Amino acid sequence: MRVVVVTGAGQGLGRAHALAFGRAGYGVVVNDVGPAAAAVEREITSGGGAAVASVGDVADWAYGQELVATAVEAFGGLDALVNNAGLVRDRMLVNLSEAEWDDVLRVDLKGHFVPLRHAAAYWRDRAKAGAPVAARVVNTSSGAGLMGSVGQANYAAAKAGVAALTQVAAVELARYGITVNAIAPSARTAMTESVFADAMRAPDDGFDAAAPENVSPLVVWLSSVDAGDVTGRTFEVSGGLVSVADGWQHGVAADAGRRWEPEELGPVVRDLLAKAPSPAPVYGA
Repeated sequence: MRVVVVTGAGQGLGRAHALAFGRAGYGVVVNDVGPAAAAVEREITSGGGAAVASVGDVADWAYGQELVATAVEAFGGLDALVNNAGLVRDRMLVNLSEAEWDDVLRVDLKGHFVPLRHAAAYWRDRAKAGAPVAARVVNTSSGAGLMGSVGQANYAAAKAGVAALTQVAAVELARYGITVNAIAPSARTAMTESVFADAMRAPDDGFDAAAPENVSPLVVWLSSVDAGDVTGRTFEVSGGLVSVADGWQHGVAADAGRRWEPEELGPVVRDLLAKAPSPAPVYGA
């Protein structure tokens, strides 16, 4: 039996992921900051699955160690980590408070790093001891982190950081048998329902493209042994659509072979921009 930790699994996407892992036969550590974790644990076990709840703050260093230890103690090991916990404090930039900035960066970015750091240390030690490791990490970025989003400077910055963290971790951890990927999901959750109330309303019948359960199959597959050749990538997923996000690339260039003079650069930069593809628009612009 493979074992997974899912953070922020008390509701929304995290809950959908945890239930999907339970149905797939994983031992699931259900993390959240409150009693919802125990409720999801009961949902999984009542359906014949294996789960244990773990209540705590994923941005807390000591709790990150405890979360990994919980998986090992409950199920004998850890094979996958799904970093999903997050929150929003939406404001236009000039109205954004220091606390609103700090809260989002702490939970959404540091809350990815802390569990990843402790899980990676566990897997590195196993690899160095000669044990086979087929470990998987799935981080949760966002379209806001990839394209930007008006009124979400703090959230967009955190989620862009998650995408960059994913790339770096994938390269650093490959030697230990660890893959690291990210998703940028679009679904109806408590965090998005007020923003996308009309666009993401469930239909009266047929396929509900906004249901969070649509995202979970990709997360389960990326956590599987079969996904061992996929790492360092970010996938956008919404309804039945899956795509590979094409991030920053080295673009068209001009080289003077010497130091530029400021007055020379206006036409050079405009020429480069004319040759470069147009950037994807910022959400809400």
